[in-house]
Amino acid sequence: MFQILKGKIYSMIPARAGSKGVPSKNIRLLGGKPLLAWSIETSLRTSLIHRTIVSTDSEQYAEIARSYGAETPFLRPSELANDRSTDLECFKHFLEWFQEYEGGVPEYVVHLRPTTPLRDPFVVEQAL
Repeated sequence: MFQILKGKIYSMIPARAGSKGVPSKNIRLLGGKPLLAWSIETSLRTSLIHRTIVSTDSEQYAEIARSYGAETPFLRPSELANDRSTDLECFKHFLEWFQEYEGGVPEYVVHLRPTTPLRDPFVVEQAL
């Protein structure tokens, strides 16, 4: 069972490297920034979110994420970062990692996909 960190809200931004439809889509530039940077910035500007985590299978993507202020405490295993991988598998890995290495999981996790870049932090905050 998970130890819940009451009142903690983390965002999880899943950004795998292996897109086939649009190669490297999560780091392609949009408005001068990598696509995943938009979700990172939204998360960082949402005052209720305590930590911004990018879940990726790529050290290159992790480095880019860190340069925009996100945390990348782990690399997602390749078997959880392919065309058939589900969001549920990604979330499960995220929660299990935090339970094992940090002793608990956030009470809430906000799922911010890089492929929805133009979010308003105010709207995210209102949803929370």
